[in-house]
Amino acid sequence: MDAAIYVSSSCVNYRSIAQSVQHLAERGYKAIELSGGTHYYPGFVDDLLRLKQQYHLQYRCHNYFPPPQQHFVLNLSASDDGIRDTAIAHVKQAIALSVQLEADRFAIHAGFRLQPAVEQLGQVIASQQLQPEQAALQRFAEAWAELQPIAAQAGVKLYVENNVLSAANLSAFGGENPFLATDRQSIEQLIAVTGAPLLLDVAHLKVSCQSLQLDFVSQLHKLMATTDYLHLSDNDGSADRNQGLLAGHNLLELLSQHDFSGKTITLEVYDGDVSLAQSMQAVNRLLELRHEH
Repeated sequence: MDAAIYVSSSCVNYRSIAQSVQHLAERGYKAIELSGGTHYYPGFVDDLLRLKQQYHLQYRCHNYFPPPQQHFVLNLSASDDGIRDTAIAHVKQAIALSVQLEADRFAIHAGFRLQPAVEQLGQVIASQQLQPEQAALQRFAEAWAELQPIAAQAGVKLYVENNVLSAANLSAFGGENPFLATDRQSIEQLIAVTGAPLLLDVAHLKVSCQSLQLDFVSQLHKLMATTDYLHLSDNDGSADRNQGLLAGHNLLELLSQHDFSGKTITLEVYDGDVSLAQSMQAVNRLLELRHEH
């Protein structure tokens, strides 16, 4: 199977998912990963099915999709049963929606050892008491054991996505990592207790490696060999900025050393239509070059 390239609905910024999908479809994108950032409204599923038929689209759901009626933090590691139950219910909804949309995989972010507020997502999180790492891993593993058979029966493959650890968040917690699955060692820890396949977010790994003073090149090399599902964007290593993948940049050069056959890729490029189009061209070229070799 050749590599498939999706674009994230979060590459554009609309209140409704139908507007986001229409914007991307009108620009020729046929494979769209439905992600967070839009607001719930009745009828969004009908809109997605209509657009799917109209533009011959392929969909995939991701993390905070479908849009919840009330925004929340998806944390399968939460020590609070109510918070964790909300997350589990959301994933069950996402699996059911994936079946309706003929989407074959769904990825969930790895858990947190704390419970951030909704408005803190993507920001520096205020220091708070951390759950012991083993307890957080166990909570996640138990939730995964409940969800994975439901997904398998529905024909949807569940993945876990590596978290991003910025230097600012590491500093806010006195050098202790508040997140699960940020680097190779902690990713392998989570996979060991769940058996979950990895969605490798390369941009998340780049930031986490800089924060933890780890060698990004060797971590990328080892983790790329373990996964068939990637999220791609670029940044300067200090924070997850969702910038485009531009020809001549180091990240593309690094990626060119890897085999993409059988892998599926989602572009998460948020710095405009031009940057997204250039990134798509760059990744297509990368795949062509690999194919020629």
